[in-house]
Amino acid sequence: MHPLRYLSLIFVFLFSCNSGNRSQPEGDTGEKAVSISFEKLDSVKIDYLGNPTVHDIDPQSGTILFMEHRQSSEDIMVADFEGEILASFSKLGDVPDGYGKLMSTLRIENDESFLVYGYNGFMTYDFTGELQSKEKLKTFRVPNFTRKSMGFGMEKWEGNYLYIDQGSSHIDYYSLEAYNEMRLLNWLDPKTGAKEPFIQFPENSIFKSGKYFFRDSWAPAFTLADDKIYVVFGIEPVIYVFETSPPYSLLSSIPVELEDYRYFNGSIDKSVDGILRFTSGSILNIKKIAGYFVIAYFPGYSDADKEAENENKTHQENLLFRERMLKKYTKRIAVVDTLGKTIGDFVPEGLVANSMLVRNGELWMQEMPDEEVEQDFFWLFRVELRVNELKNNED
Repeated sequence: MHPLRYLSLIFVFLFSCNSGNRSQPEGDTGEKAVSISFEKLDSVKIDYLGNPTVHDIDPQSGTILFMEHRQSSEDIMVADFEGEILASFSKLGDVPDGYGKLMSTLRIENDESFLVYGYNGFMTYDFTGELQSKEKLKTFRVPNFTRKSMGFGMEKWEGNYLYIDQGSSHIDYYSLEAYNEMRLLNWLDPKTGAKEPFIQFPENSIFKSGKYFFRDSWAPAFTLADDKIYVVFGIEPVIYVFETSPPYSLLSSIPVELEDYRYFNGSIDKSVDGILRFTSGSILNIKKIAGYFVIAYFPGYSDADKEAENENKTHQENLLFRERMLKKYTKRIAVVDTLGKTIGDFVPEGLVANSMLVRNGELWMQEMPDEEVEQDFFWLFRVELRVNELKNNED
């Protein structure tokens, strides 16, 4: 492993939440309470003035890929774990070795190159920006949405990459039949340019309830672990477990208990208000670490704030209202056991909750930028989940 630049050997506990009220019996010897904590172990500070978006991290080669997404330009930057920017280049636009537009975040392949999934196909570049290979896509349509931020991207599995399905021109997403037709994930093959859409909503999913939902409310959050696919379909607080090989059978479903989670349950009316994408609770990211699921989620508005959202307001009043709601309903982290019980739930102060990225068995997160102060640097942290069982002693 590439040596890291340690600010200190071990940071103090960043978060800690006592979950004694969720204790589990331990026979005649008393009860167990569980203490959950995140501990910062390593850090990387990168000197950069701008609005960086981290795409990928490789602890083995000590490489970080990030970009500056502007309206008419996208600069790719390669940095090391000392925080030094080693290269900067652009492959956007009408250039012979350009990717067109991004379909996903950049993905480091090894200690020499990275993969881009773009409109022009699968492009492999070395860390100086030289094109190494190109494979056109077998099928292509402009995606409905693309998430370009840390924690959202392709996950490698036996030479292929697992990724979300970004929509089909053959499906009427405003019909009930759409929930029977959709394939939610794709296997991508960068060697051939082919994709294999697979996984449909299970029969017990809320999206098979005969109700209507707002567009992309099902956008999957997924992770690969234990030779299984763990996926949450957007707003639905259930972890579905699938096999990684055909026929991709559903192995189990795990309902998740989340604190004050308020999500849209569907409507019998076909005209679903698009404002729900801002007010409904939603699962944003999921990872499996140390035998536990770590889930980033948006809790959703209260009924009173939903009503306030729909009130007639001026443009300025809307901006101020949204700003208040962003502070009131911050993204949270839940630590969930394999039965779906939440044993820890907290706001990750100072970190971007949905930026969780697992590489080489390590959990990395990005520091929350200070919006009130212009910074010419940003931080990345390796974070370790600590779960300690505490025995309650009777007086």
